[in-house]
Amino acid sequence: MATAELAVAMPAIVLVLLLALSTLSTAVDHIRCVDAARTAARVMARGDGAAAASETARALAPAGAQVVLSSQRAAVRVTVTAPARWGLRWLGLRALPSAVAVAAREDAVTGAVP
Repeated sequence: MATAELAVAMPAIVLVLLLALSTLSTAVDHIRCVDAARTAARVMARGDGAAAASETARALAPAGAQVVLSSQRAAVRVTVTAPARWGLRWLGLRALPSAVAVAAREDAVTGAVP
């Protein structure tokens, strides 16, 4: 009798495990997006250029992530967005890991000590 009950409950257990692993993977991807955005913003703010910042962000971000760089007179902005995990998409959830980082340009800082 216990075997039959386990066989009936097994799909629910697998679904819960899938949801838990997909949620954990999404959290890890979010942390990787935060790291990629912050590092790329620092690289771009110190004057290394957009190509170096983009390469740095793509190296740190999850696979398939989009990197958007923008530069203004006094600051730079980096947005990194990763695709949703397949387990969450399959369940209809749209959790997109993303991060935005803003850094002041070092050449625009006034009163800096050389």
